[in-house]
Amino acid sequence: MAPILEFHSVTKAFKTQSVLQDIEFRVERGEFFTLLGPSGSGKTTLLRLAAGFEQPDSGVIFLDGINVTQLPPNKRRVNTVFQSYALFPHLDVSENIAFGLKNLKVPKSTIRSRISAIVDLVRLNGHEARFPHQLSGGQQQRVALARALVMEPLVLLLDEPLGALDQALRQEMQLELKSLQKRLDLSFVFVTHDQQEALSLSDRVMLLHHGRAEQVSPPEELYHFPRSKFAAEFMGVENLLAIRTVCRNGEAIDGELEEGGRFSAAGKPSVESPRFLGLRSSEISLLKIEPQKRSTNVVRGRVCHGRYLGDEMLWTVQTETGQLWKVSQTASRTAERGETVADGDEVFLEWNLDSGVLVS
Repeated sequence: MAPILEFHSVTKAFKTQSVLQDIEFRVERGEFFTLLGPSGSGKTTLLRLAAGFEQPDSGVIFLDGINVTQLPPNKRRVNTVFQSYALFPHLDVSENIAFGLKNLKVPKSTIRSRISAIVDLVRLNGHEARFPHQLSGGQQQRVALARALVMEPLVLLLDEPLGALDQALRQEMQLELKSLQKRLDLSFVFVTHDQQEALSLSDRVMLLHHGRAEQVSPPEELYHFPRSKFAAEFMGVENLLAIRTVCRNGEAIDGELEEGGRFSAAGKPSVESPRFLGLRSSEISLLKIEPQKRSTNVVRGRVCHGRYLGDEMLWTVQTETGQLWKVSQTASRTAERGETVADGDEVFLEWNLDSGVLVS
């Protein structure tokens, strides 16, 4: 079955500033697809191109197998939910939801039945006669969703729709949003700059950087196997060590770091010509005594300082070659080892074969 939404070699610039460069991706039917990246990476521009609010300078956009590149927004079966919700303050919940249907001259009986069904779906029963200012942030979010869904779009576009909510409500709405998408079996294209939000909601994620697609993959792969230095940094890999040489050793990869010292990594999935070894702070063991078992993945260092973060300590360690490494240890792990670490202590940093990720 053909994908519901496709971008082929799409570029976009505003005046002399390039915003999107050769973007290529597809959204499958019933897929929760997320556009992730920092501010200015091109996420919202991509969404506006899909909605028809902007036209690309080059490239083609397909919706349900039809070329919609030059079609205006009202000719595309997509609807957008904005961060601001954009509710009409002088209209009650029912009138806000019905607004688009009335513009299309849909019969009143059909409007009433659709509103009844969608109000039940988003759990707004009993709130139909209320105005936006009488609703909580989460209820306003549901009205915005209902107004978009009642139009029966092929794809729902969501531009940071949870950004205005506090953390507790945001997490609650994330669960509701995912549940709603699964029940409807509808394709969602979701924009966020929040890594955790993208990981918890998405079937696949496209990470954007300076208008380019840095990586498109399932969330688990993006988190555990980022393919580039930017992707690794953005997904929270604190230690990125420049590589001098690498060579394959069976299923593993052996290498030498630019600053000295050797390492071994699992090498799956691997990238061509890896330039950095990435290590999360939580994947490194901080030891007071040199490991008796011989291992390539051990370096000696000295503790610069530690930061207390409640359930864990984050240590900054300077290695013999002068590099600063970040190492985190939970309080329970430290207590289990019976070791106390203080600033200035000599320590050993150890990690296993599967911990390191090779990135370009």
